[in-house]
Amino acid sequence: MCGIVGYIGSQDSVPIILDGLKRLEYRGYDSAGIAVVQGSELAVCRCAGKIVELEKRLRETPLSGSIGLGHTRWATHGKPSDINAHPHVAGSIVVVHNGIIENYLTLKKELTAKGRSFSSETDSEVIAHLIDEQLKEGKNFEDAVMKALQLLEGSYSILVLNEKEPDCLIAARKESPLVLGEEDGDFFVASDIPAILNHTNRITFLEDGDIAILSRKGIKIIDQKGNRIERPVSRIDWSPVMAEKGGYKHFMLKEIFEQPRAIIDTFRGRLVPSEGEVWFEDINLSKKALKQIKKIVIVACGTSWHAGLIGKFLIEECCRIPVEVDLGSEFRYRDPIIDKDVLVIGISQSGETADTLAAMKEAGAKGAHLIAICNVVGSSIVRMADGIIYTHAGPEIGVASTKAFTTQLIALYMLAIYMGRVRGQISKNMACKMIDDLIHLPHLLEQGLKKDNAIKEIAKRYANAQDFLYLGRGIYYPIALEGALKLKEISYIHAEGYPAGEMKHGPIALIDENMPVVILSVKGKTYEKVMGNIEEVLARGGRVIALCEEDDTEVSKKAHDILTVPKISTPLMPVVLTIPLQLLAYHIAVLRGTDVDQPRNLAKSVTVE
Repeated sequence: MCGIVGYIGSQDSVPIILDGLKRLEYRGYDSAGIAVVQGSELAVCRCAGKIVELEKRLRETPLSGSIGLGHTRWATHGKPSDINAHPHVAGSIVVVHNGIIENYLTLKKELTAKGRSFSSETDSEVIAHLIDEQLKEGKNFEDAVMKALQLLEGSYSILVLNEKEPDCLIAARKESPLVLGEEDGDFFVASDIPAILNHTNRITFLEDGDIAILSRKGIKIIDQKGNRIERPVSRIDWSPVMAEKGGYKHFMLKEIFEQPRAIIDTFRGRLVPSEGEVWFEDINLSKKALKQIKKIVIVACGTSWHAGLIGKFLIEECCRIPVEVDLGSEFRYRDPIIDKDVLVIGISQSGETADTLAAMKEAGAKGAHLIAICNVVGSSIVRMADGIIYTHAGPEIGVASTKAFTTQLIALYMLAIYMGRVRGQISKNMACKMIDDLIHLPHLLEQGLKKDNAIKEIAKRYANAQDFLYLGRGIYYPIALEGALKLKEISYIHAEGYPAGEMKHGPIALIDENMPVVILSVKGKTYEKVMGNIEEVLARGGRVIALCEEDDTEVSKKAHDILTVPKISTPLMPVVLTIPLQLLAYHIAVLRGTDVDQPRNLAKSVTVE
């Protein structure tokens, strides 16, 4: 979602903040702004549009100062505009805010009755007025922030600067991420690690309810009653170079090609091939507890939900235990049947997805065991869970998930082996075979990536299509959903994914000569059924783009275009099929001239409901 960056130290804050905001552009935004204490006065510059527009204004009216804060906003309350852009100012106070203040209308009405006037349509501006009001009532800066926070209902991460105390920044969080950094007398705060990783790898993660006071002397963390809190400092091993494009035209393309490496990093050190064993360093659930589990529920959103659907196939096959897959956004609005015999697995790349966090919290309150599959060390979902499986994908800058998705599949695959062995449902020999297949997977993916130019040529033939249909059966139908999602996310083409057996129950009415149909037609127990689907599409004039194994001559005789993939065991074939679909979506989007890395209306991490 929105991005926050703050700095206090010996350097000019403006270039540091701008650089940090650029590193958060992947989160999606519609306006940007910056505020500094310049001399003894507060100076603010903000505007609708991208950071390049903000830089233009700063060239016209330069700002400088050794303390400052910046923000990129994704509209929730109030349309994108200069007046709705952050930072927001009230008296001597300037605030940036991520999240949603649920009671802002009530607060705004009360503040207006006291003579306060508002210049924006946002919920965020009330925070600045609340703090300034507390200052006018005689409270000091820290106490004013604490009192204001006690009046807020909803989610927030905020950063506050006071013109009258130019040696202090105050940050606070509730259900919205915020991290701190320090290096050689310079102090940083941001909504995500990449914003400050160029300056420090010493990161402190704030917890819900924490308030951090950053001064030139250091960082102090307190709770909302003013009690001192100690939070550990983590060393993050991502290098700033990992967040650069590395010669690729887009971050998304770079991240597609990083998948073999990311998958190796995800299983590195966790496999014992000779024993058919998987080892997780942070699972924190006893084998006895895992044996007693009677049901598994996977909760996730978007692409992570698609990973969960595949996880259902994997875990049920290996563990013979029922698995439900729930959308995080729906889970907590019913009364799910959850108790101490249920394992809930939350999947989130960022670990900050609001709906998934809420679902996990609900499940935990009902007594369930919690495991998180996540890419970000120390994130909210990680701190909530009993057990953790890190995917080790590294920073994913492109909004459309690529390597985060495939590493989630690998984490679920390893978890299925692990639990299958613990519960005695798969033999040592079977586990050894599955692990051997996994070790060979990155090499096969490298082979698949060499077909990028061929996929680009196919993309040219379909870049002007207005609709796509994606079909798959069994464990492959979630990949049809994911392929369709990737295409519509970045190319803005309407695309639908379906289980192929459902084609006759509605989607077949859409098929004509203008409808490309992408069919996942790899061999297996449903292969003949899929061949029947291909015939049905051809009979109605549809254009068939088939994904098939390299030695499959039957499909190549029927399809208009084929994307061939290497042969591998069924449980890992979804990973192999994913990459050509990612590349197809990417090249179509490039040909259509869309913003591949930052698609319109999308954010990397959805941290509000």
